[in-house]
Amino acid sequence: MILVTHHEPDPNREDLTSAVRTLEDAREALAATTLPLELPGADADRRRIKETLAQLDDYILPRYRSLDAPLLAVVGGSTGAGKSTLVNALVGWPVTRAGAIRPTTRQPILLHHPEDAEWFRGQRILPGLGRIHATVSQEPMPASQAGASPDAQAVSSLVLVGHPNVPRGIALLDAPDVDSISDDNRRLAGQLLAAADLWVFVTTANRYADAVPWRLLLDAASRDITVAVVLDRVPAEAEEEVRTDLQAMLHRQGLGAAQLFVVRETTLDAMGMLPADAASELQAWLSELAADAAARSGVARRTLNGAVKAISSRFEEIAAAAAEQDAADRQLRTACTDEYGAALSRILEATKDGALLRGEVLARWQDFVGTGEFFRAVEQNIGRFRDRVSAFFRGEPAPAIKVETAIETGLQAVILDEAANAAENVDRRWRADPAGRQLLGTDDLAGTSPGFDARAAAAIRAWQEGLMDLIRTQGQGKRTQARWLSFGVNGLGAALMVVVFSMTAGLTGLEIGIAGGTAVVGQRLLEAVFGEDAVRRLAHQAREDLHTTCQRLLDGERGRFLDKLDGMQSGDGVDLHPHATSLRRLAGAA
Repeated sequence: MILVTHHEPDPNREDLTSAVRTLEDAREALAATTLPLELPGADADRRRIKETLAQLDDYILPRYRSLDAPLLAVVGGSTGAGKSTLVNALVGWPVTRAGAIRPTTRQPILLHHPEDAEWFRGQRILPGLGRIHATVSQEPMPASQAGASPDAQAVSSLVLVGHPNVPRGIALLDAPDVDSISDDNRRLAGQLLAAADLWVFVTTANRYADAVPWRLLLDAASRDITVAVVLDRVPAEAEEEVRTDLQAMLHRQGLGAAQLFVVRETTLDAMGMLPADAASELQAWLSELAADAAARSGVARRTLNGAVKAISSRFEEIAAAAAEQDAADRQLRTACTDEYGAALSRILEATKDGALLRGEVLARWQDFVGTGEFFRAVEQNIGRFRDRVSAFFRGEPAPAIKVETAIETGLQAVILDEAANAAENVDRRWRADPAGRQLLGTDDLAGTSPGFDARAAAAIRAWQEGLMDLIRTQGQGKRTQARWLSFGVNGLGAALMVVVFSMTAGLTGLEIGIAGGTAVVGQRLLEAVFGEDAVRRLAHQAREDLHTTCQRLLDGERGRFLDKLDGMQSGDGVDLHPHATSLRRLAGAA
């Protein structure tokens, strides 16, 4: 349970509640942004999301919720800079492990005054780290044996140590090396520094110009964080020269306000401790800061304000990355829509220009309706035509079925060919795109899916059966029923298919071209049974149903590609720009 101190009502409490709500909304939006496509720079943007979420969880939200909590001073720096030795000197007791073996600090150790313990026992700060409660030995021991035992498997825990020599109102956190040989240690050091109210950055006379520390110091400058720089192990004869040079570097990099402390090179005692006064200046500065509530509040608000400004800029960068992802997603989807849409258009075009009435279909239809002399008889007397076809049906129904089968085979071939072309084109366009290439991987989608030929055949047969149902429904009237029963459902269905596959101008005309008078015969037959208007309605409905059938088949094939995109979507599409604006406004009001 968090310790609650008594204080006068805060007139800004409502503003703080609103600020926390703004931050929580921004965090929720950011957490829903995954950037799943492998675009250039996507890895860096994902790291930026992860780091920003950690900054919100580890520092910004906890600090806004508890502005009066003790300051957290993270002691960080390069390998061998003497961080742990410095922490022991500040406390005046070997509380954290120091020595020559690297890395000495595997588990971060948080030192606090015993009366501040309640602020750190829960998950208020650094909620992703476990808590290990430790006590300091009352018996003196070498610094090389102090603190938690190095445990490479426990870097995800925070060791809490209460000691009365730590000033109340401030806590010291001994962090791993920022340039550690351990990846986990480097990652954790960065996480801890991002959770700090102030940095105590330790470097040496030999390494103060190294690149790694300065990258972190420049990050501190960008966040306006309070920094104390400790120049450790400085030979007495070089102190003035090194101090002056480092101070000039800090000014050039926008860190002129940083406190600079020098710890001279000296011999450690038998316990591995610095002389009592070696870090007295830094110790006094920390004690004064801890004792001054207004100063502590100023440090916390300044760091907090800088952190919010920094993440507002990150939100803009991540929003731009998310927009690139959306554009790439649309481009990949457009490739699917374009290619399969074009395939559908070509299929439908092939079903209305008479092309399907060539070859086998035409031969079976002519077998069904008879010879050219019969066509002339039809033109002269539709009644005799009806009688002849009726007798033909009663004697031999098989030819009508052969027409249906020939149409099924021809239509299936067109659908298979166009579906394969579309798949090949989409595969080619996706593989030319980094995101599409990553989505496809080793999968070969440049062809129709297994079993598509059987599904296409079944769909065509279902469409043909639907046509038969249309004819039965249209023939429900007594007079019409007598007519269509005399011709047979299959015969009328075959005629309707021929009419549908001969349409070149909607329902306003029929092409008499490659099929000769074939379509006219089919149309005259249907009109003799149902009437001209009914035939138009039947043909229109049949074509609409065919369109739907082909669309569903191609949608299923297109879905193989789209499923890869849909499977990577996880809450993306959230617009982060409004949240970035709100965060900038919040930082400006702090």
